[in-house]
Amino acid sequence: MSVQNKTPRSGPLAGLKVIDLTHVMAGPTCTLMLADMGADVIKIEKWPNGDDTRHSVPPKIGDEAASFLMMNRNKRGIVLDLKTAGGKEVLRRLIAGADVLVENFAPGAMERLGFGYEDLHKDFPALIYCSLSGFGRTGPYRHRRGFDLVAQAMSGIMSFTGERPDGPPVKCGPPLSDITAGLLASMGILAAYSHRLKTGEGQWVETSLYEAALVQTYWQSTIALASNVAPRAMGSAHPLNAPYQAFEASDGWLVVGGANKKHWLLMLEALDALELASDPRFVNGSDRMAHLKELEAELSARFRKRTRAHWLAALDEKGVPCGPVHDMLEALSDPQTLARDMVVEVEHSTLGPVKTIGLPIKFSATPGKVRSGAPVYGEHTREVLREHGFDQTQIEAFEREGAIVAASAGRKEQVA
Repeated sequence: MSVQNKTPRSGPLAGLKVIDLTHVMAGPTCTLMLADMGADVIKIEKWPNGDDTRHSVPPKIGDEAASFLMMNRNKRGIVLDLKTAGGKEVLRRLIAGADVLVENFAPGAMERLGFGYEDLHKDFPALIYCSLSGFGRTGPYRHRRGFDLVAQAMSGIMSFTGERPDGPPVKCGPPLSDITAGLLASMGILAAYSHRLKTGEGQWVETSLYEAALVQTYWQSTIALASNVAPRAMGSAHPLNAPYQAFEASDGWLVVGGANKKHWLLMLEALDALELASDPRFVNGSDRMAHLKELEAELSARFRKRTRAHWLAALDEKGVPCGPVHDMLEALSDPQTLARDMVVEVEHSTLGPVKTIGLPIKFSATPGKVRSGAPVYGEHTREVLREHGFDQTQIEAFEREGAIVAASAGRKEQVA
């Protein structure tokens, strides 16, 4: 595990300034990707209470919520009350010097505050304005609030996740639609930035949790559109290829990808089960899918005879895709995870070194970096305001008005 210290910004997006008006998961995922690649992300938290993930506990590290620390490293944090004139004045000046604004407020909220896309595009035509929402800005559901659970349900994901076709609907463990929406939004922003470099024009980029969830259903959508049959839950098995799933060894679980002809035959060699190659039920892929339950029974009986380590070594020697089923602690300590710097330590201003997930994109010429820990509430308020031309008298006036909160001045008393 490497240690990341607070260093000058590097990465392919160094010099890009992003105003981050997002909270919880989808929006912060988007701005996290941009920050990790070098963008200067200024995270604006609401008054009172800040980002909701500050209260998603346990667990905590010191006085800070671990969930907030994960999603907001590499960002500078300020606190504005956008219901005040001073808060609006500060935000408008920040936007004037920014390249990108990202928001995931409830539908209509930005317009009511005077910061909708149409309001800002007139004065800042080069601004890239990105919106994330539950269902997007068009269509009959455009005014609905969105959550990952709802997106997974309505996209069909929960109908084909689980152990058996007649079982209850099951949500995928990670918040797929939140994370995917954040990744899609960051990709959209970079595409819009490419367009702006060519033309000088900004634009509105938007995506939704619902669309992000639908993107995760490519295989199942293919089956449904081609056959008019809705796929159902298959456990860890694949809807189009077999065997491609988890099997239980004598002491634990592993996954095996023996789906194409080459890997199927090599897997049978590793299992010392070549007689199955001539079994008419399993000759080709369509045969194996048609007799999937019988195939699972034949293979499961064999895998249970030896340890997971034995099978992984035998399969790997044959070149068959395989791997152990890890829990999170095992995954985070795996040598490959550490070799790729996917767990790092970053210095937090009050907590010291904090472990976090590393940058999953590697650049040969302009490497990104996890440089700094997540901000404490209002940590960079004064710093950012000074950078944008506000003097000490103005900053103190904003504090008296309640338009801003600065960490060194103490946090406002929380209200319900």
